[in-house]
Amino acid sequence: MDREKIMQGVKLILEGIGEDVTREGLKDTPLRVAKMYEEIFSGMTETADTHLSCTFTASGSEMIIEKDIVFYSTCEHHLMPFFGKAAIAYIPNGKVVGISKLARTVEVFAKRPQIQEQLTAQIADAIADELDTKGVIVAIEAEHTCMTMRGVRKPGTKTLTLAARGAFATDTDLKNTFLSMIK
Repeated sequence: MDREKIMQGVKLILEGIGEDVTREGLKDTPLRVAKMYEEIFSGMTETADTHLSCTFTASGSEMIIEKDIVFYSTCEHHLMPFFGKAAIAYIPNGKVVGISKLARTVEVFAKRPQIQEQLTAQIADAIADELDTKGVIVAIEAEHTCMTMRGVRKPGTKTLTLAARGAFATDTDLKNTFLSMIK
């Protein structure tokens, strides 16, 4: 990332809203924001395969679920936060991944300018592709501050998205089992 460019941009925004960028409370804000962006957009330099390549041989083919994975992301339309929880299930095809790697996969894609629909699909596709699963499903429930604190201003409103691949896309009973288990 180009820290200097970010700092220049923040300074311009502050000046644009009529602030004095030299006042005590704001003089270090451009640097603080640049450092924050390096952290919250760290997924720009990561790939999911880094985490999903840590697999173990498994003979079972039962559904594995990890739920209540808290994430924070940034809406690419307004550069405002959206946050929530993800739930992931997959049916292994001879190998399983360390359970922390599912949460790390969510983080890779959440730490980018993003839309929730794309985030959900990217997580599902990465797990399906990297683990060669029999099926994967991802559900995300999130609150978008671009909708709750500006615009329509409806705090507490949640957006739900679902992406199903393989057996979860074709077997309604399997999908419904997942949905009932993550309630």
